[in-house]
Formats: sequence, C-alpha cells, structure tokens
Amino acid sequence: MMKQINIITIRDKWRAYRHDPKSLILFLAVCLAAFITLAALAFVIVYILVKGIPYLTPDLFAWEYTSDNVSLMPALINTIYMAVLSLLFAVPVGIFSAVYLNEYARRGNKIVSIVRITTETLSGIPSIVYGLFGSLFFVKFVGFGLSLLSGALTLSIMILPLIMRSTEEALLAVPDSYREGSFGLGAGKLRTVFRIVLPSAVPGILSGIILGIGRIVGESAALIFTAGTVAEVASSVFSSTRTLSVHMYSISTEGLYINQAYATAVILLIVVIIINGLSSLLAKKLGGDGANG
Repeated sequence: MMKQINIITIRDKWRAYRHDPKSLILFLAVCLAAFITLAALAFVIVYILVKGIPYLTPDLFAWEYTSDNVSLMPALINTIYMAVLSLLFAVPVGIFSAVYLNEYARRGNKIVSIVRITTETLSGIPSIVYGLFGSLFFVKFVGFGLSLLSGALTLSIMILPLIMRSTEEALLAVPDSYREGSFGLGAGKLRTVFRIVLPSAVPGILSGIILGIGRIVGESAALIFTAGTVAEVASSVFSSTRTLSVHMYSISTEGLYINQAYATAVILLIVVIIINGLSSLLAKKLGGDGANG
C-alpha cells in the first residue's frame, strides 16, 4: 500500500513538473547535483579501498612504531585520546552557550548578536591559523609544550562554533508548546530546559558532535603545530603525539611509505564510519526515549 502511494506521488510530481518547465529544470538540476555528490563519494571510497586494502598487513598494527613496520596503532590510540579530550572541553561549553543564547538571553540582545557573529567568524578561520594560535598560546605562552593537551585545546576551539550552532538550531526546532506545557504543569525554567527541551533536541545536538568528531579525526595542520609528530602512545596529556591524519601525512611526505599511507587512509575511513554509525544509533535511541518521556 505504501509503495503504491509513493508511486502515485512521484507520478503526480512528474506531471506537475512537465507542465512547469522551470520546476522541471530545477528538479533535474537537484537530481544531477545529488548524483554527482554520490558519484564523487563512491569514487573516493572505492579508490582508497582499492589502493589501501592490499597493504593492511599485521605489521601495520604492531603496538610500537618502527621504521620497518610503520605501525599505525599508536596513532589510532592517540586519535581516540584526542577526540575524547577535545569533546570534554568543547561539548559542555558549546551546549551551555547555546542554551543561554536560545533559552535565557532576551530577544534582540546585543551580546547575543556579538556572540553569533564571533561564532560565525571562528567557523570560517582556516585550520592552519588555529595551529599557529595554539602553538603561540598553549605550547609556548601557557607552557604545555607540544602535547596531547595543547592539541585537544586547539581542536576544542575549532569545533566549538560547530557544536554551538548545531545545538542552537536543535533547540530552536523544539516546539514552544513543549515549554508552555511544562510551565503549565508548574515546572521551572531550569527543569523545563534540562528535562523537556534538551532531551527533545538530542538528535540535533549529536549531529553537531558527529561533525565535530569528523573534523577532529581528519585534522592534521593544527595538530602538527600543537601536538607534534611523535609516533608513540601518549603516556599523559603532556606527551607529544601524532594522530592518524598526522601519521598519514608524515609517512606520505617521506616518500617511502605511500602504500602504507593508503592503508592508513582505509583505517581512518573505517573509524569515521564506525563513529558516525554508533552516534546515529545513539541519537535514534535517545530521541526515541525523549519522545516517549
């Protein structure tokens, strides 16, 4: 029954487009853009898999890095450390800032306008500039040196605008009737925000966090200046480290391990897919629980 309804809907749309040339042109342009996007994504994925899978050897997953095995395992572990530490700094600040801007600040407040303009400006700054800032401030001025902590703090500033904007949009998408119903039942502002509004906005918030994780995992320019390129598992937050993206950049620039660089790209791709998949499942589960509650 549902399939029949979909077919009828497509036929009706096609008839409408056929009688309106402008709508038909726009429809075809959208379809073409979608096809080009999917084709480009498929080409990149297939190219990386074909180039990298044959070189996924056991030596590549050795615990210690040497010039013989070019192991990516230390970089993989450091990538997880870097992502978790960066999110610990950025997520609370981003979410609470968005809650203030959307739920507590007055409409038309000048501070809100300044914060939003600043957020948009931060999101457009190149990553190399963040790296130079992190090198001057966290590495030298604060004295953290080339370390996991310096890289995580720099990355947290990079992903902060993304988390703030996605959280704010998710909060705006929550109907005002939810808030009015909560107030009508006698709940206060704080209880309404944390028990009604935020649970309803969880899927949108997690979407921003997923994008932030993707940027953390794929970042290399900023981390070269702040975290360093030491191919060892970080023993503390003050240890110099390299992530998967930095590892891939380092071994590819040497010119001797191009095949291993493609193999590292395969692992990086798999890590991103796993993170996105788990985050999507978590978003659906929490979204369903929030709706049921």
